[in-house]
Amino acid sequence: MPEKKNGKNRITVIGPVYPFKGGISHYTGLLVKSLKERVSVRTVSYKMQYPKFLFKKEQRDYGNDRFKIDDARFLINTANPFNIIRTAGIINKEKPELVIIQWWHPYFAPCYRILTAFLKSPVLFICHNVFPHERFIMDRFLTKLTLKKGDFFILHSEKEVKELKSILPEAKYRVNMHPTYSAFKTGEIREKKDREKRLLFFGLVRPYKGLKVLLMALKDLPDVKLTVAGDFGGTREEYEELLLSKELKDRVRVYDGYVPDNEIQGYFEDCDAAVLPYIDATQSGIAQVAFGFEKPVIATRVGGLPEVVRDGETGILTEAGNAEALREGIERFYALMDSGTDFKANIRNDSGRFSWDHLSDTIFELASIKAD
Repeated sequence: MPEKKNGKNRITVIGPVYPFKGGISHYTGLLVKSLKERVSVRTVSYKMQYPKFLFKKEQRDYGNDRFKIDDARFLINTANPFNIIRTAGIINKEKPELVIIQWWHPYFAPCYRILTAFLKSPVLFICHNVFPHERFIMDRFLTKLTLKKGDFFILHSEKEVKELKSILPEAKYRVNMHPTYSAFKTGEIREKKDREKRLLFFGLVRPYKGLKVLLMALKDLPDVKLTVAGDFGGTREEYEELLLSKELKDRVRVYDGYVPDNEIQGYFEDCDAAVLPYIDATQSGIAQVAFGFEKPVIATRVGGLPEVVRDGETGILTEAGNAEALREGIERFYALMDSGTDFKANIRNDSGRFSWDHLSDTIFELASIKAD
């Protein structure tokens, strides 16, 4: 459906978009595309997202333009107050009915606090994380300082509701499940033909994501192989003893580094399920990447993951931080596969609550916006 154009900007969306890397960029691009089917939308992104001294790696990936927003404007320098005020002025001249801002880390607190102080339109924050996964001094203060300028909030899990209400008890919010990423498909999905049992751990490797627990669980599953694809952030040596152990060294393939968008499909085609052995979480975009390929998810009962994964239907839920429980969960997954459980059909049947149109409807309802 073509973008609705009625001469008036109805919504402005602020956040990273193609060619910026990462799940928030993918999310913003797909949200804008969905909203554009119903209302006029303008997109404002960053001319400078992170300073080089904070993020030394390349911040852009031009490999998959399925997320590209052709009319996106790259205006915001997150470290320049004068630039941020000028950007607010540009947005104000367009008089949007609503400004949507992506929130996921207090780094953006000074930028967004200045921006919202000058904006004249109502503001809706989409909170991917209310507080960061890796907490630090002042994060709660910075989060409250920024989010209190929001008029509305979209949250992706009940855990995020508790976190938001701990700082803004009267916040006007809706919970909407994180939508599914399906734009990573670069062609027809090749069915996995071989009988090899292979699981996938995908994405940034961080302590709270529980890769060590998964490796310990695999030690007692000699017929199961694992692919680890993601950036260790310089911490791979912490995993080397496990990776080189006699039980695992021939069964774990590691691809240490950022996975370009156009290579993602191959990793998911090659696995039976994605494993999210998280020790802590709010929600996870990786689960929605897996569901986009109609791959089941083996996850722990933390954060919003039990709200996303239907145990025994679209995946398996296990106890967090417990290698034995995870091993049993993996064994149960393969037993269900062998008994004929159609995980793919179940994922397809459950997809409605993860649609981008559903998220757009939630935004319209919360902010009282009537679609064109």
